[in-house]
Amino acid sequence: MSILVTGATGTIGSLVVQGLAAAGASVSAFVRTSGKQAFPAGVKEVVGDLTDVPSLRAALSSVRTLFLLNAVTPDEVTQALVALNLAREAGIERIVYLSVIHADKFTDVPHFTGKHTVERMIESLEIPATILRPAYFMQNERMVQQVIQGHGVYPMPIGSTGVAMIDARDIADTAIAELLRRDRAPAPLPRVTLELVGPELLTGASVAKAWSAALGREVAYGGDDVAAFEGQMAALGPSWLAYDMRLMMAGIQKFGMHGEEGAADRLQAMLGRPLRSYADFVKEAVAAS
Repeated sequence: MSILVTGATGTIGSLVVQGLAAAGASVSAFVRTSGKQAFPAGVKEVVGDLTDVPSLRAALSSVRTLFLLNAVTPDEVTQALVALNLAREAGIERIVYLSVIHADKFTDVPHFTGKHTVERMIESLEIPATILRPAYFMQNERMVQQVIQGHGVYPMPIGSTGVAMIDARDIADTAIAELLRRDRAPAPLPRVTLELVGPELLTGASVAKAWSAALGREVAYGGDDVAAFEGQMAALGPSWLAYDMRLMMAGIQKFGMHGEEGAADRLQAMLGRPLRSYADFVKEAVAAS
């Protein structure tokens, strides 16, 4: 039996596949296109799609544990609910689901409310699962790194309420630990929910300061105008996604992304090491550019 990883070629999924393989687990990577990415030796590539029931049913038929990661798409909820129903049909009782922090607060943000719907299914049907609720990924900054370095402006309108950004590698390591814990347990384990947050609260001003320090020149915060941000995002991708991102940024300005008290300490204890800091992430990103 093995662990099936969906989203296996993405930022989180690829790290999860690598970490599980390094730990000696039997891993199946669920991909839409064969050969798109080189996986570690021993990893089985399974071609299919989360909207294609026969391919997903086949992929789930020979695994014991599922890592469910759904990309932000218009049919994200359908993908997730179908996958969970098929997993139940296959008798899978070991699941780790990647949700998002404050999914219940950001009720007007499509992909937040979508993930909250999936959480409700997991809870109401008492599916043995770990629900991971990460805050904003540090790696999202790669989308705007050229703007930061080329124009001296940090353009993400995250405001001043505070965001506990977390490194994607810390998210992946937590997912790996939970997948191994559930997969190796002699029986299905109780459902748990974990908030995944970084070690500090960041604001637009403090983020700009971190980039200024790493680059050795002034980087200014671009301000809180979410309408202008939507326009910038719409020029780079689908309009529905740009609007979703606008709503998310408005929510971040209003609510922030603050984990429960002690969330970062619990995560560090679980990983057995300090969480990666934003300043270190920025230094690394600049050095690699």
